[in-house]
Amino acid sequence: MKVHSWRFFRSGGMDQVQLTTGADLMALDQLDQKLWLALACPVKGIEFDQRTLELIDEDKDGRVRARELIQAIHWAGAMFNDVEQLAVGEDHLPLTAIGEDKEENSLLLKTARAMLAALGKADAKTISVADSMEATEAFNKQPWNGDGIVPVAACEDADSAQVIADILSCTAEPAMDQSGEPGVDAGAATAFFEAVAAYVGWLDAGQAEGVRPLGEDSDTAYAAFAAIRAKVDDFFARSRVAAYDARALETINREQTEYLEIAAKDLQISAAEIEQFPLSQVTGKAVLPLLEGLNPAWADAVDALVERVIKPIFGERSELSGAEWMQVRKAFAPYQSWLDAKAGNSVEALGEARLRELLADGWQEKVTALIERDAAEADKAAAITSVERLVRYRRDLMCLANNFVAFRDFYSRKKPGVFQVGTLYIDQRACELCVDVTDAGRHASMALHSQSYLIYCDLKNAAGEKRSIAAALTDGDVDNLMVGRNGLFYDRQGNDWDATITKIVDNPVSVRQAFWSPYKKLLRIIEEQVTKRAQAAEAKSDEKLTKVAATADSAADGEVAAAAPAAAPKKLDIGVVAALGVAVGGITAALGMLLESFFGLGIWMPFGVLGIILVISGPSMAIAWLKLRQRNLGPLLDANGWTINATARVNVPLGRSLTQVAELPKGAQRDLVDPFAEKKKPWPVYAAIAVSFLAAIGWYIGQLDAYLPMKARSTVVLGESAPANFGKTIEAPEEPAEESAGDDAVAAVEE
Repeated sequence: MKVHSWRFFRSGGMDQVQLTTGADLMALDQLDQKLWLALACPVKGIEFDQRTLELIDEDKDGRVRARELIQAIHWAGAMFNDVEQLAVGEDHLPLTAIGEDKEENSLLLKTARAMLAALGKADAKTISVADSMEATEAFNKQPWNGDGIVPVAACEDADSAQVIADILSCTAEPAMDQSGEPGVDAGAATAFFEAVAAYVGWLDAGQAEGVRPLGEDSDTAYAAFAAIRAKVDDFFARSRVAAYDARALETINREQTEYLEIAAKDLQISAAEIEQFPLSQVTGKAVLPLLEGLNPAWADAVDALVERVIKPIFGERSELSGAEWMQVRKAFAPYQSWLDAKAGNSVEALGEARLRELLADGWQEKVTALIERDAAEADKAAAITSVERLVRYRRDLMCLANNFVAFRDFYSRKKPGVFQVGTLYIDQRACELCVDVTDAGRHASMALHSQSYLIYCDLKNAAGEKRSIAAALTDGDVDNLMVGRNGLFYDRQGNDWDATITKIVDNPVSVRQAFWSPYKKLLRIIEEQVTKRAQAAEAKSDEKLTKVAATADSAADGEVAAAAPAAAPKKLDIGVVAALGVAVGGITAALGMLLESFFGLGIWMPFGVLGIILVISGPSMAIAWLKLRQRNLGPLLDANGWTINATARVNVPLGRSLTQVAELPKGAQRDLVDPFAEKKKPWPVYAAIAVSFLAAIGWYIGQLDAYLPMKARSTVVLGESAPANFGKTIEAPEEPAEESAGDDAVAAVEE
């Protein structure tokens, strides 16, 4: 076998096979499946022709596997004169492209021409997907369409149609004919006539000698017997216990307290409250009174037993002994066994007469003949399906392979991949990486491994249809996204759906966002604390107002309470004052040392600022950098039934292209005059204040002393309180002696 020469392209951080020719497709069985990007995909939930996927899915399990794709390619390649027809991707198939060297090819070509002729296109040189669908639909609507299923409409006479309707009425889940109507297949017909034979046989067994103790009245007699059998058995069982030990009588007949409970109620004639009590008072004798002393709740049932069972068997009786009751039970035992052996319940509704008619007229053979007549067209139906398959394969196989063996469409960004179901517009962004969510629980558990910021949305359109998606947000900020926020989703056909966020999986979107994340979290914490304190203060104020209002109401009603003695003012503990002083001093000292160290950097102060920023934002930026390089498309698709065979990474540049942030169009003109714009801030004033503040701090910690005269230095003005003098011994400067003597002389002259 000739070894195929493969070409690969690098995308998404991995090597992917490049499929461009029919020869590439025909050689896919030679490509090591470890190099395939996917090994299976679902038939539903992706943006690909579902009918084509159903034709490829030979085992009809709802998934297309690598083996099935290879088989479809080889079959289609064998039907063409040139395997390069597989790479054309056109909707129309030229009839000349179908080979005639094999019997199957010749039959397929003949069928294609017959299909065109049936559509009134006998002279057509090509057959399209639409032509094949129309011809297939027309054939499926014919009475005999080769699926081995006979609907009512296929019957040519009223009697046959009625039999098919009878079978369908007794079939829980009838098969569906290609025409879309329910019909009868071989399995349903066999099961139906077996049930008919079983039910009729059961009816015949009921006529055997000894089964019906009272002849034609046995049915109603047994119903009366069965209705009270358990209660009569209970009575005789209690009687046997009482005969064994008379001390049990009171307990067997129920406690007196139980009668007291029901006696307090308004009793009905039926006396349902004592339905669970014995059928009659137990005396120890195994004799059941039939006329008097009966439990009111069972009186009617006993009367029916007497009229339909006791009198026909024993004649007039006022009581029934235990032995006689056992005789009644024995008489109905064969009837009970016959009822327990009942078969063919599914056809009982048709009635005995109709069922015997179906058996007598040989309808099983007639229905089987109808099914065989339909199945005889199976070869023609298969040939028509083969034409449709070939036309679709020529159009779709190359596209499917490039979204299965490789994700060329997704990574090239020329058009969406088959798993991208549309675009979500929300918060001035368009999220293009949207996948269908068929199993929310499985998807949520798998999504955590994708390292992507995901927005789960419930969708609903104007027709009331609902679906769910997960959209990956790969650029921009996430501050305004929250559960419950609304967006608009456009599917691949351009239909719009209302979208509502139901869940968010939080992951970094960009390093830039991670840089600001700690500061935003701090602001949120501060806002939450301020809000809580404001709410607490408001609640306290409302409580005071409520008390004042209540006091005013009491005063208005003349219920003025005695004034409470004024509370003594709280004294401030000296220890607290001392502790506060120590705390303030410690904070001041720490701040002074920090500022001294900072200003001590001199020209390196900008690097100090940068260091502080890195200490705060560095960890979150590092985590974001790592996670952004671990974003993986695989878990999102695996959760939807794909079998992803590689790490389908979504790196930063690719991710940025998958989420479009709002931008003004090129050439747009902007009117920058905003009538509602906030007034400009006096930034020069703010800058002067900031410089003055920094200068004051620099003076306070002694950084400016070298540039100031002695008396203006912080170490002189503040003395021991100056941060620069902490830990030092301060000596007051001595004045020169000459100056002191001169001053004294001047003073003396003046005096």
